[in-house]
Amino acid sequence: MDVELEGTEKPAQKNAGKWHHWILIALLVYALLVAVNVVGNGFGLATSEGAEALFEFASNPLIALIIGVVATSAMQSSSTATSVIVGMVAGGLPMSIAIPMIMGANIGTSLTSTLVSLGNIRNDLEFQRAFSAATVHDNFNFLAVAILFPLEVLFSPLEKLSFMLVGLIPADATAGFADVGFMGAILSPVVGAITSAPQFMPDVAAGIALIATGIVMILAVVTLLSKVLKRVMVGKALTLMQTLVGRGPLSGVGAGATITVMVQSSTTTTCLIVPMAGSGVFTLKQVYPFTLGANVGTTVTAIIASTAIVGPTAVLAMQIAAVHLLFNLFAIGIIFGLPVLREIPMKMSMALAALAQRNKAYVFAYIACVFFVVPLAALGVTSLF
Repeated sequence: MDVELEGTEKPAQKNAGKWHHWILIALLVYALLVAVNVVGNGFGLATSEGAEALFEFASNPLIALIIGVVATSAMQSSSTATSVIVGMVAGGLPMSIAIPMIMGANIGTSLTSTLVSLGNIRNDLEFQRAFSAATVHDNFNFLAVAILFPLEVLFSPLEKLSFMLVGLIPADATAGFADVGFMGAILSPVVGAITSAPQFMPDVAAGIALIATGIVMILAVVTLLSKVLKRVMVGKALTLMQTLVGRGPLSGVGAGATITVMVQSSTTTTCLIVPMAGSGVFTLKQVYPFTLGANVGTTVTAIIASTAIVGPTAVLAMQIAAVHLLFNLFAIGIIFGLPVLREIPMKMSMALAALAQRNKAYVFAYIACVFFVVPLAALGVTSLF
């Protein structure tokens, strides 16, 4: 007599469960592409009476940078933030404003791993290791923005290089973006249905409603997509992490990028490694390059989102996605590539961890000030000028 033990799962059932998850992932990616188009259409409608008035809240690069930090800190997903920015660019947001927002998103996404380190707060040694591992990500992103933001404002290297890269796309492929094409054909029925819903409203109000709808959709989809991908991939991801992270800087960067692409969330990736650092599985020197790889891996979401944009603004959407990738590659090349800069994020994080170990109040002051109080205060001051 065959007895099936409770909690066991037959191979056929296990495979069926995997297929179920992959189908759900495909549907969620489709929903993400729809949401990005809805945001773009919303901005197009809202700006029909003048883009300058709508974008007055981000009238200069510094305000745009701060908005990127605060918005991503609140949403806790750089994937969501960058997907929204791609949609905004497609709707008319100037590239000179969108690029600082992308930079700010890199800083804002660091908050979650810092919060995760609080899980080790009862053990001083573990907390010191976990907090330094979490904040090395913060400090690298601070330094990257401190170097590349002024350079971009003065000389626009990211905007120019991304424009050149997008220009390398074959003419026939670029022409395809201006037409509805395959992607437009599969997206247009749903996008059209959502866009037509607020037709009874004035253009600006309808545009704002569509922007809000698209952002809510992106928040929901990215959150659910991350959960499903973690369920499908996290076991493999952990095995890969344990195998590759300790084999040197290049291997660490590669592991961070690969795992982030697998789970579609740099927040998830960094949150996986912080507890391991706290328990002593990985050292700060090993965690550091891994978090840099996570920064690169998270750019895939914006690249995917940019493929959803059709029409004349498709190239601009691709350009801002390329900016996100270039920003992170340049940051790694400059900071991690130059010995004089390489150690700065680690030294800063160790100093912060030492302060936090002495008095836990420093932790909460750091989180509040860096991610919310200082950016919001700066936003208030700059908006007066």
